[in-house]
Amino acid sequence: MAHAERSFARRTLLTSTAALTGAALLGGTARAAGTARAAGTAQAPGTAQAPGTARAAGTRHAPWPARFLLPDGFQPEGITIGSHPYAYFGSLADGDVYRASLATGRGAVVVKGSGRPTVGLKIDRHGTLFLAGGDSAEIRVADARTGETEQVHATGGTFVNDVILTPGAAWFTDSFKPVLYRLAKGAVETVPLTGDWQQGPDFTANGIERTPDGRALLLVNAFANGGGLMRVDPRTGAARAVDLGGAKLPNGDGLLLLGRILYAVQQQQNAIDVFRLNDSGTRGTVVTRITDPRFRIPTTVAAWGRRLYLPNARFDTEPTPTTEYDVVAVDQV
Repeated sequence: MAHAERSFARRTLLTSTAALTGAALLGGTARAAGTARAAGTAQAPGTAQAPGTARAAGTRHAPWPARFLLPDGFQPEGITIGSHPYAYFGSLADGDVYRASLATGRGAVVVKGSGRPTVGLKIDRHGTLFLAGGDSAEIRVADARTGETEQVHATGGTFVNDVILTPGAAWFTDSFKPVLYRLAKGAVETVPLTGDWQQGPDFTANGIERTPDGRALLLVNAFANGGGLMRVDPRTGAARAVDLGGAKLPNGDGLLLLGRILYAVQQQQNAIDVFRLNDSGTRGTVVTRITDPRFRIPTTVAAWGRRLYLPNARFDTEPTPTTEYDVVAVDQV
């Protein structure tokens, strides 16, 4: 997820949700956290969603906020939304996980960090959080209800960046090594990336998703061919470049797949590039680009209803304990 610095002291801006065996591979209908919960009518891209009005038993409630604040100095990067309207954010500053109500924007820290960063994160239907530990090279597993960190795995890697959940496993990227990490049944397996994968001299792998048919993984590669997507066979690690019709993702960060629509956050461009994929994820057609004047280097994206939610990482601002950070919502395509 984070197109962040090799170490958080540098803060250099870099250009940038069953085990997977047999014919089933990544099959299954279970969705990772952050997928849409209700179909919506397509809206004009690039504009903020008009506040929706929740109704219950015929009573009108206050509109849900299209922008809300995170704690000062929080340094957000990842976002995940589960089966309830709450978003979870990881802190690059100290590894805290903050939960905010999408209905009110109010929230609190639910998992205390240990001083080591939390970058990408996903939540499953049981309330278990899977946390990418950035330059700590850790994978952590925490209970969002109790706040307890239940597992800590040392990967031996360099920068554990983003995570996607598949039936039976969690898959993590490493931005400085050509590998994936597969966490299943409490053990971590390292899967080398081969084929078309090109490892750049610096930050390379970023966001991760599944293909529409659930049989493979999609990874941002910020280096190969000027930046784009790779389709990775989870059995072998073999990568093949996805044909995006000439579109590039040099600043590609978080990915979100809703049906066959892929949202790719281009953080330093303050944009979300939108593609329609074929079922196998080997080709993508450009649909549109979403921009918004409230974007301040957004990094990752999750969805609820007809909205997309993005934390502003503000990588162009030197972080301080009083630096303001926020979350903005825009329409889905």
